[in-house]
Amino acid sequence: MKFFVTGVNGQLGHDVINELNKRGYECVGSDVSESYGGAADGSFVTKAPYVKLDITDGEAVEMVIKEAKPAAVIHCAAWTAVDMAEDDDKVSLVRAVNAGGTQNIADVCKKLDCKMIYLSTDYVFDGQGTAPWQPDCKDYKPLNVYGETKLEGELAVSNTLSKYFIVRIAWVFGKNGKNFIKTMLNVGKTHDTVRVVNDQIGTPTYTFDLARLLVDMAETEKYGYYHATNEGGYISWYDFTKEIYRQAGYKTEVIPVTTEEYGLSKAKRPFNSRLDKSKLIENGFKPLPSWQDALSRYLKEIDY
Repeated sequence: MKFFVTGVNGQLGHDVINELNKRGYECVGSDVSESYGGAADGSFVTKAPYVKLDITDGEAVEMVIKEAKPAAVIHCAAWTAVDMAEDDDKVSLVRAVNAGGTQNIADVCKKLDCKMIYLSTDYVFDGQGTAPWQPDCKDYKPLNVYGETKLEGELAVSNTLSKYFIVRIAWVFGKNGKNFIKTMLNVGKTHDTVRVVNDQIGTPTYTFDLARLLVDMAETEKYGYYHATNEGGYISWYDFTKEIYRQAGYKTEVIPVTTEEYGLSKAKRPFNSRLDKSKLIENGFKPLPSWQDALSRYLKEIDY
């Protein structure tokens, strides 16, 4: 079974292609840059070929993926800068990447009759209430441009293909790139106190663990919508920061504040990012480990 992976310069794509290499699969990695620019420690498994690909270029997408002849495409590439996506001069580009680029990939997957895994987000929902969102819920009301365009990507996949997995994730962290944990560790080095919101609730997702699940999925025909974050219960960003500092041995005081008290960002954030993951077990997939365990392993992987 051969794989094609987009977005390998990102947190998730980096771990996905390493997971595929670990299992002995033939795979091709792609991203928009001239070459792979991943983790500085060289943890990318270089035996996987890399190809430059702008997913907004439909002709290039068809040519490159047809030449690779994959049995499955794991589509990790996306515009993920949530606040910047709100800028008037960026909206069309964000839509071109998250919606148009995904449509281009879905179109060639249809022609090749290959599987497609699309990574989506809790931001497709309005983030209200306290009930966990169900994977097959269609009550979409995204709050911002990022959520809107990721939803458009979902619809591009589901309206084009039958052999697809749409996997929604949240609060992502990985070795290869910027994330909340790295930010909080840097802030904690130079500040005695840090203010963190306590009214946005969800669960973190470690890309190393998620990559294993995505490859597990690709080995099956159990298609459909799924939610995948680490286990360990629902928490706030405040709770998460407290545990980050506890495990890292930092003495920085964490002060809980509401989203309103913290101050508005350009993009509205969901208060309720709880994702129900029970469908994973129902379909025979192994859930991700607890986020506490994931954090412990992650801190051993990075320099801080």
